[in-house]
Amino acid sequence: MDLLRHLRHFVVVAHELHFGRAAELLGMAQPPLSQSIQRLERELTVELFDRSRRQVRLTTAGELLLGEAEELLAGEGRLRNLMGQVRAGELGVLRAGVPPETPAVTLRALLDGLTTRAAGLDVELHELTTAEQVRMLAERTLDVGLVHHPVAADGLRFGAPVDVPLGVLLPRTSPLARDREVALASLAGLDLVAAPRATAPGWHDHLLAVCRQQGWRPARVRPARNPEFLFGLVLAGGAVAVEPATVARREPRVAWRPIAAAPLAKRTSAAWPDRSAHPAASMFGQLAAEVLADAEPAPPASAATSPPAARPWPVLFDTTG
Repeated sequence: MDLLRHLRHFVVVAHELHFGRAAELLGMAQPPLSQSIQRLERELTVELFDRSRRQVRLTTAGELLLGEAEELLAGEGRLRNLMGQVRAGELGVLRAGVPPETPAVTLRALLDGLTTRAAGLDVELHELTTAEQVRMLAERTLDVGLVHHPVAADGLRFGAPVDVPLGVLLPRTSPLARDREVALASLAGLDLVAAPRATAPGWHDHLLAVCRQQGWRPARVRPARNPEFLFGLVLAGGAVAVEPATVARREPRVAWRPIAAAPLAKRTSAAWPDRSAHPAASMFGQLAAEVLADAEPAPPASAATSPPAARPWPVLFDTTG
């Protein structure tokens, strides 16, 4: 027996005290409505309406049931609304990962956006490398993350990607800093400072492959996890880094110059499991793409006039989900 449906019918009849009007309000014929009330009475083994007179009236049982029924139906409405918010990703806990180098202003914009779109969502933000995020997403200990491509992993769905042009970080005192752009081949003999391969293997291998294609084989690849350590290695001389322009803002003694022909761009997108995904994962991915795109400044004039580079890597992932 669908008790809630019969109670909804009862409440309308109890307020109207007229089966014909109640049937119209419910959008049903009168005979099925009468049968529904009779079914409820048989189930509860009481008479809910006094039909002995020309006017329908509630019995004592009916009067007592009305308040209880209205409270129960209101609770059902609250329950359905609550579950609807959960399905929409507006409530619950979202475990999200972001790269360690994510700027504070980007984190603030992301968290503010999540608060605006889903005020009831509790976001647990974790500082994780791409490799750590991919592993935790597979283990289902993370709901969504921001990863650097290319990512060779099955069972993941990716949000809209954001491509950030890369340039060379070098000391402002370097002769190369006098040029408006730097060819990678002109870096011969210098070391490359980059995040350890283990943090994002796909991106690390792609970076070195492009450097070789452009005529630069770094003398050494010197790992640096922390931006301050990266700056220290660059300022010590004999090494450069390939990073977005926003990184250079943190250290005034470092210059950023675009790479000739723009052969490198760092692609970042949200990633989440393609099965049993968290309801808020796609919303997080859309918001992250908007925030990352807004955080990227316009390229210098010299870079803007360069011919557009071809896609910097093969399509290894689906960005339509």
